[in-house]
Amino acid sequence: MSKAIGMIEFKTTATGITAADTMVKTSDVEIVEAQTVCPGKYIAIITGDLSAVKAAVDAAVTTYEDKCIDSFVLGNPHESLFPAMYGTTQVEGISALGILETYDAASIIEAADQAAKTAIVDVIELRIAKGMCGKSYMLLTGEVSAVEASIEKAKEFVAEKGMYLDSSVIAHPDKRMMDSLL
Repeated sequence: MSKAIGMIEFKTTATGITAADTMVKTSDVEIVEAQTVCPGKYIAIITGDLSAVKAAVDAAVTTYEDKCIDSFVLGNPHESLFPAMYGTTQVEGISALGILETYDAASIIEAADQAAKTAIVDVIELRIAKGMCGKSYMLLTGEVSAVEASIEKAKEFVAEKGMYLDSSVIAHPDKRMMDSLL
């Protein structure tokens, strides 16, 4: 039994709430976050045992397939994902800053997991479709070469799904700029 996280992203709030209800009724999972995001889409993030999360996400996607934008199940997600989603990551000393932006909500979490597992980096923020017209972004930090490798891996992953929008790596970002971000 391993821990997992799963997510659904739906075109409408009504279907999203109904699908989230289906997920918790299908399996023993906990809702981490469930809400309407820009532009009127609905996301639900759940956690639990891998098989339970998979069954819950599959049930929601299968039942409401016509309104599903995207979904995923991640077994053993990187430990930096949850603090990054909630803005509780503690950051000290930034050698490089990586930024990756996507067209959707679900792929940014998967991309962040890929990036964090590629090199020694810290995911410091995951902005999931809030105030961005449905787009999402992540910020990560580490040594310049590690950040470059992580952003490249995440970029490749998101591009395969057709959700890549933009990315950059800033070596030694100015403290004033970082203070405005964090």
